[in-house]
Amino acid sequence: MSGAGGTSKGAAAALMAPALLVVAIVFLAPLVRLFAMSFEAKAGPMATYLEVLGDPIYRHVFVNTFVVSATVTVVAIAIAYPTAFALTRIGPAWRTLLFACVLFPLWISVLVRTFSWMLLLERNGPINRALVGSGLIDQPLSLLFNRTGVLIGMVQVLLPYAVLPIYAAVLRIDPALIRASEGLGASRLRTFLSVLLPLSMRGVATAATFVFLLALGFFITPALLGGPASMTLSMLIDSLVNERLDWPLAAAASMVLMVAALIVVGLAGRFVSVRAIAEAHR
Repeated sequence: MSGAGGTSKGAAAALMAPALLVVAIVFLAPLVRLFAMSFEAKAGPMATYLEVLGDPIYRHVFVNTFVVSATVTVVAIAIAYPTAFALTRIGPAWRTLLFACVLFPLWISVLVRTFSWMLLLERNGPINRALVGSGLIDQPLSLLFNRTGVLIGMVQVLLPYAVLPIYAAVLRIDPALIRASEGLGASRLRTFLSVLLPLSMRGVATAATFVFLLALGFFITPALLGGPASMTLSMLIDSLVNERLDWPLAAAASMVLMVAALIVVGLAGRFVSVRAIAEAHR
């Protein structure tokens, strides 16, 4: 029996070896090289980290990145929850249509969607024309090349990643619990706060973690819809590489971003498992 077990483990290891080799070459080796590069500054091995963490401009970029990511996460969850709840309550035909509306943007390139938002949000775009024509505003709003445009574009891109985990969590809730709460005289608000929301918090936590992690590293949408005051860490890394050609400093900023993401995952692990986040991604 022990021999058969050893043979089984050996076969499993042999089957996993090619995948592990690909991961080591494609992911681990570049990551190790990036980590080593962050210590190659002429001013000293820790000079890059001291500059990245000590410069007030870079600190402002870090704070802006986390503020934007947190805001996008909150807005996305606020939109995704009622959408996911509606998906569990409507009929099959309407559910198919709503699912198509939620998932269809995933089939379109983020770059194409971002350019579309640029056309929609410009001062003479259809959104401003509609608002001015309706009499709600006298002058066109500034919706482009600022944080407002970044938030709108990022929420639209990341919304499906919030809807799906929450939908899965709400779908698992026994409808009899909601009927029992209403039968005992609880209002719809009380039923939501006491029954539906607590039972679906795991899905909300998974969605929030996933959206926040994706928002931390977002580049295309902030770069095209934002302005200098809306610079994020990914935009800073791109600037350090392409404009300043400062690879060690860019590597240090990249490592700081990765550590921040790992910290978020570690904190989220107290409420939701990494496996749940992976399942939400699939």
